Amino acid sequence: MLGLFKSKSLLDPDTVDWIFAMFSWALRNFGTDVFYDVTILVTPSNRHFPDKVTEPGEVAVSTFQRVRAHAGMDQWQCTLIAQEPDTDTRIGATISIENAPRGPAGTFSVSRTDDDKSKVVISFNPELVRYPEALVATFAHELAHYLAATCQELSPGGEEYHEHATDLLAVFLGFGIFQANNAFHFQQFTDGNLQGWSYRRLGYLSQYELVYTLALFCALKEINYKTVHRYLKDPLCSYYKKAIKEIRMNPKLEELKMIKSIKNQLVTD
Repeated sequence: MLGLFKSKSLLDPDTVDWIFAMFSWALRNFGTDVFYDVTILVTPSNRHFPDKVTEPGEVAVSTFQRVRAHAGMDQWQCTLIAQEPDTDTRIGATISIENAPRGPAGTFSVSRTDDDKSKVVISFNPELVRYPEALVATFAHELAHYLAATCQELSPGGEEYHEHATDLLAVFLGFGIFQANNAFHFQQFTDGNLQGWSYRRLGYLSQYELVYTLALFCALKEINYKTVHRYLKDPLCSYYKKAIKEIRMNPKLEELKMIKSIKNQLVTD
Protein backbone atom coordinates (compact mmCIF):
# COMPACT_ATOMS: atom_id res chain seq x y z
CA MET A 1 0.00 0.00 0.00
CA LEU A 2 2.80 2.42 0.87
CA GLY A 3 4.33 1.75 -2.52
CA LEU A 4 1.51 3.72 -4.13
CA PHE A 5 2.99 6.91 -2.69
CA LYS A 6 6.54 6.33 -3.93
CA SER A 7 7.65 8.80 -6.60
CA LYS A 8 8.45 7.40 -10.01
CA SER A 9 12.11 7.19 -11.00
CA LEU A 10 13.23 9.85 -13.49
CA LEU A 11 14.79 7.22 -15.77
CA ASP A 12 14.07 3.54 -16.14
CA PRO A 13 15.99 1.41 -13.61
CA ASP A 14 18.16 -0.30 -16.24
CA THR A 15 19.40 3.07 -17.53
CA VAL A 16 20.17 4.28 -14.02
CA ASP A 17 22.08 1.07 -13.26
CA TRP A 18 24.05 1.48 -16.48
CA ILE A 19 24.99 5.09 -15.65
CA PHE A 20 26.24 4.06 -12.21
CA ALA A 21 28.10 1.08 -13.70
CA MET A 22 29.74 3.40 -16.23
CA PHE A 23 30.99 5.70 -13.48
CA SER A 24 32.34 2.70 -11.60
CA TRP A 25 34.16 1.56 -14.75
CA ALA A 26 35.55 5.05 -15.38
CA LEU A 27 36.71 5.59 -11.80
CA ARG A 28 38.47 2.22 -11.72
CA ASN A 29 40.17 2.62 -15.08
CA PHE A 30 41.00 6.32 -15.24
CA GLY A 31 41.76 7.08 -11.60
CA THR A 32 39.83 8.42 -8.66
CA ASP A 33 42.67 10.77 -7.77
CA VAL A 34 42.38 12.53 -11.14
CA PHE A 35 38.59 12.65 -10.99
CA TYR A 36 38.34 14.07 -7.47
CA ASP A 37 41.47 16.24 -7.37
CA VAL A 38 42.02 17.42 -10.93
CA THR A 39 38.84 17.16 -13.03
CA ILE A 40 36.69 20.29 -12.97
CA LEU A 41 33.17 21.15 -14.06
CA VAL A 42 33.88 23.08 -17.25
CA THR A 43 31.49 25.97 -17.87
CA PRO A 44 30.66 28.10 -20.94
CA SER A 45 32.34 31.14 -19.43
CA ASN A 46 35.35 33.39 -19.91
CA ARG A 47 36.90 31.69 -16.93
CA HIS A 48 37.31 28.45 -18.86
CA PHE A 49 37.39 29.84 -22.41
CA PRO A 50 39.13 33.23 -22.21
CA ASP A 51 40.58 33.33 -25.73
CA LYS A 52 39.60 36.24 -28.00
CA VAL A 53 39.74 35.13 -31.65
CA THR A 54 37.64 35.91 -34.71
CA GLU A 55 38.89 33.79 -37.61
CA PRO A 56 36.99 30.47 -37.93
CA GLY A 57 40.19 28.45 -38.07
CA GLU A 58 41.53 30.15 -34.95
CA VAL A 59 38.24 29.58 -33.13
CA ALA A 60 38.39 25.85 -33.78
CA VAL A 61 42.06 25.49 -32.80
CA SER A 62 41.86 27.61 -29.64
CA THR A 63 38.65 25.86 -28.53
CA PHE A 64 40.19 22.45 -29.13
CA GLN A 65 43.28 23.40 -27.14
CA ARG A 66 41.14 24.57 -24.21
CA VAL A 67 39.02 21.42 -24.27
CA ARG A 68 42.13 19.23 -24.34
CA ALA A 69 43.62 21.12 -21.40
CA HIS A 70 40.46 20.88 -19.30
CA ALA A 71 40.25 17.16 -20.10
CA GLY A 72 43.85 16.71 -18.94
CA MET A 73 44.81 15.52 -22.44
CA ASP A 74 46.77 18.50 -23.76
CA GLN A 75 49.92 16.37 -24.05
CA TRP A 76 48.18 13.57 -25.94
CA GLN A 77 49.27 13.44 -29.57
CA CYS A 78 46.49 14.06 -32.10
CA THR A 79 45.75 16.04 -35.24
CA LEU A 80 42.69 18.28 -35.70
CA ILE A 81 41.19 18.66 -39.18
CA ALA A 82 38.06 20.29 -40.58
CA GLN A 83 35.61 18.20 -42.58
CA GLU A 84 34.19 19.22 -45.93
CA PRO A 85 31.32 21.71 -45.43
CA ASP A 86 27.78 20.35 -45.53
CA THR A 87 25.68 20.80 -48.66
CA ASP A 88 23.42 23.85 -48.43
CA THR A 89 19.89 22.38 -48.42
CA ARG A 90 18.16 25.73 -49.01
CA ILE A 91 17.58 26.36 -52.71
CA GLY A 92 14.85 28.97 -52.48
CA ALA A 93 12.66 30.98 -50.15
CA THR A 94 10.24 28.06 -49.71
CA ILE A 95 12.19 25.11 -51.12
CA SER A 96 14.82 22.91 -49.53
CA ILE A 97 16.39 19.57 -50.36
CA GLU A 98 14.76 16.81 -48.32
CA ASN A 99 16.94 14.25 -46.51
CA ALA A 100 20.16 15.79 -47.81
CA PRO A 101 23.23 14.07 -46.33
CA ARG A 102 24.97 15.93 -43.52
CA GLY A 103 28.42 15.30 -42.18
CA PRO A 104 28.90 14.15 -38.59
CA ALA A 105 29.58 16.74 -35.92
CA GLY A 106 32.96 15.10 -35.36
CA THR A 107 34.96 11.92 -35.88
CA PHE A 108 37.80 10.05 -34.18
CA SER A 109 40.17 7.73 -36.00
CA VAL A 110 43.46 5.93 -35.40
CA SER A 111 45.82 4.77 -38.15
CA ARG A 112 49.36 3.46 -38.38
CA THR A 113 52.16 5.54 -39.84
CA ASP A 114 55.00 4.22 -42.00
CA ASP A 115 57.21 3.90 -38.91
CA ASP A 116 54.49 1.85 -37.19
CA LYS A 117 53.32 4.59 -34.83
CA SER A 118 49.72 5.43 -34.05
CA LYS A 119 48.28 8.56 -35.65
CA VAL A 120 45.15 9.95 -34.00
CA VAL A 121 42.95 12.30 -36.03
CA ILE A 122 39.94 14.22 -34.76
CA SER A 123 37.74 15.97 -37.30
CA PHE A 124 34.94 18.47 -36.84
CA ASN A 125 32.15 19.92 -38.93
CA PRO A 126 33.16 23.54 -39.74
CA GLU A 127 29.53 24.61 -39.38
CA LEU A 128 29.91 24.21 -35.61
CA VAL A 129 32.43 27.07 -35.42
CA ARG A 130 29.40 29.38 -35.38
CA TYR A 131 28.07 27.55 -32.31
CA PRO A 132 30.87 27.47 -29.71
CA GLU A 133 29.08 25.36 -27.09
CA ALA A 134 28.19 22.69 -29.63
CA LEU A 135 31.80 22.76 -30.82
CA VAL A 136 33.03 22.17 -27.26
CA ALA A 137 30.55 19.31 -26.83
CA THR A 138 31.80 17.73 -30.06
CA PHE A 139 35.48 18.03 -29.13
CA ALA A 140 34.77 16.59 -25.67
CA HIS A 141 32.97 13.62 -27.22
CA GLU A 142 35.83 12.86 -29.61
CA LEU A 143 38.45 13.19 -26.87
CA ALA A 144 36.35 10.81 -24.80
CA HIS A 145 36.69 8.38 -27.72
CA TYR A 146 40.45 8.79 -27.45
CA LEU A 147 40.42 8.14 -23.70
CA ALA A 148 38.17 5.09 -24.04
CA ALA A 149 40.51 3.67 -26.71
CA THR A 150 43.28 3.43 -24.09
CA CYS A 151 41.20 1.20 -21.80
CA GLN A 152 41.55 -2.58 -22.04
CA GLU A 153 38.37 -3.26 -20.08
CA LEU A 154 35.24 -3.05 -22.22
CA SER A 155 32.76 -0.46 -20.98
CA PRO A 156 29.38 -1.63 -19.57
CA GLY A 157 27.03 -2.65 -22.34
CA GLY A 158 29.84 -3.64 -24.70
CA GLU A 159 30.24 -2.51 -28.29
CA GLU A 160 26.50 -2.00 -28.74
CA TYR A 161 26.61 0.92 -26.30
CA HIS A 162 30.09 2.18 -27.13
CA GLU A 163 28.91 5.57 -28.43
CA HIS A 164 26.55 6.00 -25.48
CA ALA A 165 29.48 5.23 -23.19
CA THR A 166 31.52 7.88 -25.00
CA ASP A 167 28.80 10.48 -24.34
CA LEU A 168 28.89 9.61 -20.65
CA LEU A 169 32.67 9.67 -20.56
CA ALA A 170 32.58 13.24 -21.91
CA VAL A 171 30.48 14.14 -18.85
CA PHE A 172 32.96 12.28 -16.64
CA LEU A 173 35.71 14.49 -18.07
CA GLY A 174 33.84 17.58 -16.88
CA PHE A 175 31.82 18.65 -19.94
CA GLY A 176 28.35 17.66 -18.75
CA ILE A 177 26.85 21.14 -19.10
CA PHE A 178 27.91 21.31 -22.73
CA GLN A 179 26.70 17.79 -23.47
CA ALA A 180 23.29 18.33 -21.89
CA ASN A 181 22.71 21.80 -23.35
CA ASN A 182 23.60 20.63 -26.86
CA ALA A 183 22.05 17.17 -27.02
CA PHE A 184 19.48 18.77 -29.30
CA HIS A 185 21.16 21.50 -31.31
CA PHE A 186 18.69 23.91 -32.87
CA GLN A 187 19.86 26.89 -34.89
CA GLN A 188 18.12 29.78 -36.60
CA PHE A 189 19.18 30.87 -40.06
CA THR A 190 18.55 34.07 -42.01
CA ASP A 191 19.58 34.54 -45.61
CA GLY A 192 17.94 37.52 -47.35
CA ASN A 193 14.22 36.77 -47.44
CA LEU A 194 14.81 33.23 -46.23
CA GLN A 195 14.42 32.49 -42.52
CA GLY A 196 13.90 29.34 -40.52
CA TRP A 197 15.31 26.75 -38.16
CA SER A 198 17.55 23.76 -38.69
CA TYR A 199 18.28 20.92 -36.30
CA ARG A 200 21.20 18.62 -35.54
CA ARG A 201 21.27 15.76 -33.06
CA LEU A 202 24.54 15.72 -31.13
CA GLY A 203 25.58 12.57 -29.29
CA TYR A 204 23.68 9.39 -28.45
CA LEU A 205 22.30 9.84 -24.94
CA SER A 206 19.12 11.88 -24.52
CA GLN A 207 19.30 15.30 -22.92
CA TYR A 208 17.66 13.91 -19.77
CA GLU A 209 20.10 11.00 -19.56
CA LEU A 210 22.92 13.51 -19.88
CA VAL A 211 21.43 15.77 -17.19
CA TYR A 212 21.12 12.74 -14.90
CA THR A 213 24.75 11.84 -15.59
CA LEU A 214 25.78 15.44 -14.92
CA ALA A 215 23.91 15.27 -11.60
CA LEU A 216 25.84 12.13 -10.63
CA PHE A 217 29.12 13.86 -11.54
CA CYS A 218 28.22 16.81 -9.32
CA ALA A 219 26.95 14.62 -6.48
CA LEU A 220 30.26 12.76 -6.37
CA LYS A 221 32.30 15.97 -6.49
CA GLU A 222 29.89 17.83 -4.18
CA ILE A 223 29.40 20.71 -6.61
CA ASN A 224 26.87 23.32 -5.53
CA TYR A 225 23.53 23.37 -7.36
CA LYS A 226 23.84 27.10 -8.08
CA THR A 227 27.03 26.53 -10.05
CA VAL A 228 25.17 24.26 -12.47
CA HIS A 229 21.91 26.24 -12.49
CA ARG A 230 23.75 29.32 -13.73
CA TYR A 231 24.76 27.64 -16.99
CA LEU A 232 22.29 24.82 -17.61
CA LYS A 233 19.40 25.61 -19.96
CA ASP A 234 16.31 26.67 -18.02
CA PRO A 235 14.08 23.77 -19.20
CA LEU A 236 16.63 21.30 -17.77
CA CYS A 237 17.20 22.90 -14.36
CA SER A 238 14.17 21.43 -12.61
CA TYR A 239 15.03 17.97 -13.93
CA TYR A 240 18.60 18.39 -12.70
CA LYS A 241 17.36 19.32 -9.23
CA LYS A 242 15.14 16.23 -9.10
CA ALA A 243 18.00 14.07 -10.37
CA ILE A 244 20.35 15.28 -7.63
CA LYS A 245 17.74 14.47 -4.99
CA GLU A 246 17.11 11.00 -6.43
CA ILE A 247 20.81 10.21 -6.77
CA ARG A 248 21.58 11.18 -3.17
CA MET A 249 18.97 8.64 -2.04
CA ASN A 250 20.46 5.85 -4.16
CA PRO A 251 22.74 3.52 -2.13
CA LYS A 252 24.86 3.02 -5.24
CA LEU A 253 26.21 6.55 -4.72
CA GLU A 254 28.00 5.46 -1.55
CA GLU A 255 29.35 2.43 -3.40
CA LEU A 256 30.93 4.75 -5.98
CA LYS A 257 32.44 6.87 -3.22
CA MET A 258 33.95 3.73 -1.71
CA ILE A 259 35.94 3.17 -4.89
CA LYS A 260 37.89 6.27 -3.95
CA SER A 261 38.25 5.10 -0.33
CA ILE A 262 39.51 1.65 -1.34
CA LYS A 263 42.12 3.03 -3.77
CA ASN A 264 43.32 5.60 -1.26
CA GLN A 265 43.59 2.91 1.40
CA LEU A 266 45.64 0.75 -0.93
CA VAL A 267 47.99 3.62 -1.67
CA THR A 268 48.31 4.45 2.04
CA ASP A 269 49.08 0.86 2.97
